Amino acid sequence: MTSPPQIFDRALWRRRLARAARAEKPCDFLMARVAEDFAFRLSTAQRAFPRALDLGSPQRAVADILASPGRLVVRAAPFAGGFSGENLVADEELPPFAPESFDLVVSALNLQFVNDLPGALAQIRRLLAPDGLFLAAMVGGQSLRELRICLTLAQEEIEGGASPRVAPFADLRDLGGLLQRAGLALPVADVDAFTVRYAHALDLMRDLRAMGATNALIAGARRPLRRDVLLRACALYQENFADDDGRIRARFEIIWASGWAPHESQQKPLAPGSAKVRLSAALGDKSESL
Repeated sequence: MTSPPQIFDRALWRRRLARAARAEKPCDFLMARVAEDFAFRLSTAQRAFPRALDLGSPQRAVADILASPGRLVVRAAPFAGGFSGENLVADEELPPFAPESFDLVVSALNLQFVNDLPGALAQIRRLLAPDGLFLAAMVGGQSLRELRICLTLAQEEIEGGASPRVAPFADLRDLGGLLQRAGLALPVADVDAFTVRYAHALDLMRDLRAMGATNALIAGARRPLRRDVLLRACALYQENFADDDGRIRARFEIIWASGWAPHESQQKPLAPGSAKVRLSAALGDKSESL
């Protein structure tokens, strides 16, 4: 078997997350939005989930939401940090847990930075007990579209070519298939898209740095962005993606994915050919069926 391509410098990514966590004012608006949505989605499941794992979420907000009387919550973080429950540092691609250890596995805003997403999903499936739930939020493919366009245009204009500066995020259309490929039943994927406005493109970049979400791509991460390229990208952003009041727009997408470890109690699709009523009759079509 061939190894998956190495897209991200994972050690560099972890160092930047740790640096962001130590900041006096970390940027947490994305995680706060995701944590609130986690609470709502889990409330609709109407299950106790006595053993829960937060796998790799870079901030503790989601793990804190999971904490409840009678529930064991393990936080496997990408770097060392405080948390009120069980806490360890672990890699999402190689989680150090026995099969069927958890009834619930969640992950927030980190799976978009793994090098082997199909492999990570397969590992998550291995950790789930029968009828256990996997629920994750990750940054989607159209996030920061405006920033990517402006950085590419600025590099091509000044340097004669562009190197990747923003990660290739997950695509909603592919995620359902990846969940099924990992062996998860009843897969569901949906997207939460929204726009955040900033006074200047540099304010957006400061927020990304405060999230630990600056460039960790192996291709391009080692070479700092030239100042003239940065300033030109900011000017292009203002020219092309500013509202009438002068504030610039930044699109974010949060892709939600869920799936269940198979269990005999789960609803199953009917076998092909088992229908007892013609589709035309069900739709009220009185024309002759071909």
